[in-house]
Amino acid sequence: MNFTDGFWKVKEGFTVSYPAQAYDVNCDDTGITVLAPCTYIENRGQTLGGPVLTIRYESPIEGIVKVSMVHFDGAEDEKLFQLNKSEGFKPTIIDGEETAELISGNLKVEIAKKGGFSVKFFQDGKRITESSWRNAAYIKERKSKALLRNLATVDDGFWNIPSTTQASYMREQLSTDVDECIYGLGERFTPFIKNGQAVECYNGDGGTSSIQSYKNIPFYISNKGYGVFVNHSENVSFEVNSENVSHVQFSVTGERLEYFVIAGPEMKDVLVKYTDLTGKPSLPPAWTFGLWLTTSFTTSYDEETVTSFVDGMAERKIPLEVFHFDCFWMREFNWCDFAWDTRQFPDPKGMLERLKSRGLKICVWINPYIAQHSSLFAEGKKNGYLIKNKDNTVFQCDEWQPGMAIVDFTNPEACKWFQDKLRALVAMGVDCFKTDFGERIPTDVVYSNGADPLKMHNYYTYLYNDTVFNVLKESFGEAKAAVFARSATVGSQKFPVHWGGDCSAKYTSMAESLRGGLSLCLSGFGYWSHDISGFEATATPDIYKRWSAFGLLSTHSRLHGNSSYRVPWLFDEESVDVLRHFTNLKGKLMPYLFRNAIETSKTGVPMVRPMILEFMEDPSCAYLDKQYMLGDSILVAPIFNERGEVNYYLPEGTWTNLLSGKEVEGGRYSKETHNYFNLPVMVKENSIIPMGAFEKSFEYDYVKGATLRLYKVSDAKCVIYDKLAGKALEVHAYNKDNELVVEFDREVQDVSILLVNVKGIESADAAFSETEEGTLVKLSGTAKAVIKLK
Repeated sequence: MNFTDGFWKVKEGFTVSYPAQAYDVNCDDTGITVLAPCTYIENRGQTLGGPVLTIRYESPIEGIVKVSMVHFDGAEDEKLFQLNKSEGFKPTIIDGEETAELISGNLKVEIAKKGGFSVKFFQDGKRITESSWRNAAYIKERKSKALLRNLATVDDGFWNIPSTTQASYMREQLSTDVDECIYGLGERFTPFIKNGQAVECYNGDGGTSSIQSYKNIPFYISNKGYGVFVNHSENVSFEVNSENVSHVQFSVTGERLEYFVIAGPEMKDVLVKYTDLTGKPSLPPAWTFGLWLTTSFTTSYDEETVTSFVDGMAERKIPLEVFHFDCFWMREFNWCDFAWDTRQFPDPKGMLERLKSRGLKICVWINPYIAQHSSLFAEGKKNGYLIKNKDNTVFQCDEWQPGMAIVDFTNPEACKWFQDKLRALVAMGVDCFKTDFGERIPTDVVYSNGADPLKMHNYYTYLYNDTVFNVLKESFGEAKAAVFARSATVGSQKFPVHWGGDCSAKYTSMAESLRGGLSLCLSGFGYWSHDISGFEATATPDIYKRWSAFGLLSTHSRLHGNSSYRVPWLFDEESVDVLRHFTNLKGKLMPYLFRNAIETSKTGVPMVRPMILEFMEDPSCAYLDKQYMLGDSILVAPIFNERGEVNYYLPEGTWTNLLSGKEVEGGRYSKETHNYFNLPVMVKENSIIPMGAFEKSFEYDYVKGATLRLYKVSDAKCVIYDKLAGKALEVHAYNKDNELVVEFDREVQDVSILLVNVKGIESADAAFSETEEGTLVKLSGTAKAVIKLK
């Protein structure tokens, strides 16, 4: 939200009051409290009026500073986000003559005790951002001049106007430096770098081609190696180097503002600490990484249709892991009653048994809305399970289903009621739920627990997905629970997986989907998916094939659409071959992918990584939004045009195309043209990429029959999840005196080593042979291999 008219003037209708000095600074053993009047106090008479802000600095976790700014403290401070803290942790407090300091790990906040108001944040001794005069502010908005003249007791007496005629805001502006780039703020389809943008953190159902976002996260991260999280579940309005081009501004309505400054120094460190605070991404089960196929949305389908799709994929030898039933598994006008449309599916339990006997997992679409025609509407109304209007009637609208109401997840009994419906589906054979919608939540309503509806608009999706996720954890265990969610807020990363929403079947939408995914993954989310070939309209065969490669080189891969089926043979025969090719590639990469997924669940560092996250020291990577790292070692540059052309950037070092074996020197852009079976899937040097003995299921023993592909290894380590041993196999490869040594933490059977693009070795203590890709060394019954290079 914009409050100023250029740099010097305040926008008409607003009065802005800035803290002028730290008049009183009180240090205790857990933090620092500052009394900051908005007038510089030179005599006692100036203490008689306001406003005065109370600002508190604390540290809940090492490396994180919490800042709370309050004007009027009379109302309850309702915070909805579920945040963690380190029990027993206390920062270091230094109460000096000139400054007061709070030190938390490598992060320090310094408050000036003399002169004008000044607060500076330092990381490892270097200033990273600050708030000084005219940055923090308390703001009043006048309704109209005419109204004010009628209400004011004195014509120019702004503070004498009754508060009911004004809106109030709290604002902060944190400085940015030259060359500083700001990222994150949730899933945003606008330009990847947020500098120059005005961003409203307010969940909306706007597709992938607008300023609206399904997943708004009031957290940004800087390429200077720090982050800022604004702890407000209501709309947070950001002006990122826009209203003030040297600051990031954020504001909320009301009388208080709370935010956290999070230290790096690496951007990865910031994400680790941010997810320490807000929750780690849960580890999705291995089967979720396989190929998902859906009925699509408005298409006509029954069991015969579904079976024909499954048969068609099997006949064409395309591994299929999950089948998803979209909306019309339930009868029209009945969403959601969680009952199968028996006109199309007369034997749903038997059908699910037949599908599951073929090794498939089953997902069904749900949402939190109850149509008036649903059998559950009267039950929900009678028992108070639905969100209400202020006059105690049930809130209803016609925006999705005629007369629909919305489940009130602040009511524990409503949650149990909703969960019981899902438990019945799980008992029938459902493994997963697509938790659609949850964005169009009204703000003029009443919740069972009395929650502020403005704060609930974004937070609603957290309660919705938490309710569903808990059913799956209860049924299958935490390691086997997964949803496929569209809407999200702070903390929703604990309920994976999330997909990008309604994109279109064109290259521009494919690129905007990637921008949204990269922003989301810099906002604490570990895994990400999108509708392969686009949701709206039907892609050309060309786009279908290019998007298939992109989709299967994302963490999660789903074929889904609106009004047409997405099986490949309906596009062309080559689409079948391309889909099979990249599904098999992803299946073989599961030892690598699942190891990265485990690390993501422990650290919060995402699997899909913008280039800047992995290569902060390379300034060229700051602006890249059409390529990404998939895990820590593989770079992917999707192709976004019908010509097959791609212009991508490689950081310093020798990179090798995983698919073709072509080596490319980094530190520059490369322009290439590829057919549908190839694209830049580049492995950085000094990497070990384990490839599994994949056949059909993505949940298999990743060690047995694995091939360790070594790319110019000098000293590298990796781990592989060993399903049979129930633990990770640790691998260490290093080059010493022209001998390549590969060590395992225990004896291995049936494992091979491939020295990519290396031929003509001198000797090895195991059988070896030359292949087109390099030298293959086969191991059996050993914990160490020594390969002498020429």
